[in-house]
Amino acid sequence: MSTESSPIRILAVDDHSIVRGGIAGLVAGQPDMKLVGEASNGREAIQQFREHRPDVTLMDLQMPEMNGVDAMIAILGEFPESRIIVLTTYVGDVQIMRALKAGARAYLLKNTLHKELLNTIRGVHAGRKTISPEASFQLAEHATDEALTPAEVRVLRLIAEGNPNKEIAAQLSISEETVKGQVRNILSKLGANDRTHAAMIGIRRGIIES
Repeated sequence: MSTESSPIRILAVDDHSIVRGGIAGLVAGQPDMKLVGEASNGREAIQQFREHRPDVTLMDLQMPEMNGVDAMIAILGEFPESRIIVLTTYVGDVQIMRALKAGARAYLLKNTLHKELLNTIRGVHAGRKTISPEASFQLAEHATDEALTPAEVRVLRLIAEGNPNKEIAAQLSISEETVKGQVRNILSKLGANDRTHAAMIGIRRGIIES
């Protein structure tokens, strides 16, 4: 743990000012922590990181202009020793894996108890990794699922936007028969009853964004 003379320097990244304000208030009450910067999207996060070089970054995932995963990849590409905690409302297994593969040291939900968040900040600063019980459960539940191919993800994204097969075929420059085959595969792999159900599962698991 850091001492009062060298507090853990924290960067808070979230597109909601109320969340950043909550983090600021929480950190202000800790003698071993100091909030050194805030950002409301991924691009700002990279700029703020370069400017402040924080010890620990709290990173939201869904943000305008640049999302949290892309920001993490950019920051870790430039500063490989960066310690980033994902703090999000999303618990889809695909989203979690994407964040962990990008280099997140911890994955917590925003409804996490304050004490747990503070302990995670201290733990990550000390070199440990943490994943919330909800996130662990999601990863375990889908560990043996067959992943959608990139082509199937593209089709699922267009399904979620409300496009019929004919329109999907036109947009992707493939035949309608190919689309029908991919839709069958998507329903089978996701265990979905129909197209709408598949789209809902895709969004919930983080395969596609809403």
